[in-house]
Amino acid sequence: MTLMALPPVGGPRVGTERQLDLNIAYIDGRIYNPATGRNDKVHLRSYVGTETNPNRPFVAPSIEVTPGDTVRITLNNKLPTDPTCTNYTGHINTPHCFNSTNLHSHGLWVSPTGNSDNVLLKINPGVSFQYEYNIPPDHPAGTFWYHTHLHGSTALQVSSGMAGALIVRGNRLPSEKTNGDIDTLLKRRDGAEMRERVLVFQQIQYYCPKPNGNKDSVWDCKEGETGVIESYDNFGPGTWAASGRYTSINGTILPTFFAKAGDIERWRMIHAGVRDTISLEFRKLKEIAAASVNNLKAADADRFISENCTGDPIPYNVIADDGLTRASAWPTTLTTLQPGYRSDALVVFPEGGRYCVIDTSAPASASVTQAAEGRQLLGVVLATPDTPVPNIQSYLTDELVAAAERTMPVQVRAKVVADLKDGLKLTSFTPHPDIKDSEVTGKQELAFFIQTPPRPLAFEVSNNLGPHPDFKSYDPNRIDRHLTLGGVDEWTLESRFVGHPFHIHVNAFQIVKILDPTGKDVSGSDAVDDSSGCVDPQYRGLKGVWKDTLWVKSQLPPPDPNKPTPPCQKTVESGIYALVVRTRYQRYIGEYVLHCHILDHEDQGMMQNVSIGLPNGQGGSAAVGHH
Repeated sequence: MTLMALPPVGGPRVGTERQLDLNIAYIDGRIYNPATGRNDKVHLRSYVGTETNPNRPFVAPSIEVTPGDTVRITLNNKLPTDPTCTNYTGHINTPHCFNSTNLHSHGLWVSPTGNSDNVLLKINPGVSFQYEYNIPPDHPAGTFWYHTHLHGSTALQVSSGMAGALIVRGNRLPSEKTNGDIDTLLKRRDGAEMRERVLVFQQIQYYCPKPNGNKDSVWDCKEGETGVIESYDNFGPGTWAASGRYTSINGTILPTFFAKAGDIERWRMIHAGVRDTISLEFRKLKEIAAASVNNLKAADADRFISENCTGDPIPYNVIADDGLTRASAWPTTLTTLQPGYRSDALVVFPEGGRYCVIDTSAPASASVTQAAEGRQLLGVVLATPDTPVPNIQSYLTDELVAAAERTMPVQVRAKVVADLKDGLKLTSFTPHPDIKDSEVTGKQELAFFIQTPPRPLAFEVSNNLGPHPDFKSYDPNRIDRHLTLGGVDEWTLESRFVGHPFHIHVNAFQIVKILDPTGKDVSGSDAVDDSSGCVDPQYRGLKGVWKDTLWVKSQLPPPDPNKPTPPCQKTVESGIYALVVRTRYQRYIGEYVLHCHILDHEDQGMMQNVSIGLPNGQGGSAAVGHH
């Protein structure tokens, strides 16, 4: 949705004043369940705006803004009073306070303090609060999102559907001195707008409580029962697969998308789920099988795909990660989306017919479940016939070159066209310059870990990678990292138990290298993660890419001698991965957080407070206010 524009205040300004009200309330609705062929009744917390679709209430309204805008979002918490929000005496890292909330603009480069992107605030039931995001005029155009972020209830609320797309649209053309927005290039050869799809992937893990003594599974919702999400008991490895639920797209289960063969479409994909990996693939669907999609049980999805989604994978090109344009389009047939990721792709369906949109299997090393994940059908594309496209890569290059020759300024036109012809390079549209070795002023280390029984369960983060890491769970009264405005740090990220998506607020980072357990860099465009002869595609091609969320892979436990070794398990048995990234601390001071974006991990302590202060003139950072 486009927010309501208000009149300019105080004379001319860049951008527009935009305003949105969001009510937070319990909503009664229905979610289609392919396992039963009927709509399950649900009672879930939801964001409700003026453009919320009553038939799809469990996905928040999309927000569209432009660089330079001031965006005001008022949250009206209309949930019932929750005593654990005001009189809680338990441990801070035990999930609680399910009816209080706040708001995070995931990926936006804005202030983390005051009434801006401040996730340290708590908005209790009965309270209204207005956030104000002053989006700088030089903010990158791209795909971002927003979601609730109150420590202790984040996973429960996001899993209920409290998340939505936040699109920053740009019209800045590249010049000889400055880069432009990729939006200005993505036109048809006649100058018309390219078709775009904004796709919010959600994993709404509702269950139906059972009376004591009832042996039915909580995932088996009978007629007359109502699905809810009121406990963390049903979050954890394997629970999504066990639930039999389907990933929804824009609030719909197994949607059908209507396309035209040969059209270039921009797919803006947002993983707004809590924990499970999505690996996106397109394959041609047998026409005879189309009618059976609507009643496809999750348990039967893998067999259905094997028998009916039989075409070769359709190649497509990723042009941006986490809202930030790549230096070159990345040709692929598979994109791995971890929780919090965004991926912008240019997709062409080469001929008429139906296509499967597949969440294909993820290897054990790419999944927090530590087990290879089965395939799931996400939806179907129905492409009307047109002129067939025999070679998608050549066709895409020709069409973008034609668009560039029509729309790009004459001073940079030749460069843009030459780049496109040279492997679809996009160097005139990247939002940040590379971070050079000479810029680095400091080092940071981080490791994730989960303490498991017989020791008390704890979700922890360490500031060092030595033989004795200082693993600690989240403490809201502790600043874990003191950073300095204007500094440039090189971070080394590891995980000592299962994989975790690392997310840091405010400043994005650039990937320098990703070392597998043998010390081999697997982030290059030609790299193969092959220490066991297996390939996990999620790291290849990430060298030099800018992101704000990144999967930190870990070694797997020793194989069970009584079971066959899972495919690719040997890839990570010999050690752990080391991910090296760099980031600049620019413009904003104050406190914010970094955390694992498996949100039930974050709620249980896998988070740190970070403070960026002004230089103190003595080589350090001046203190900032403490929350």
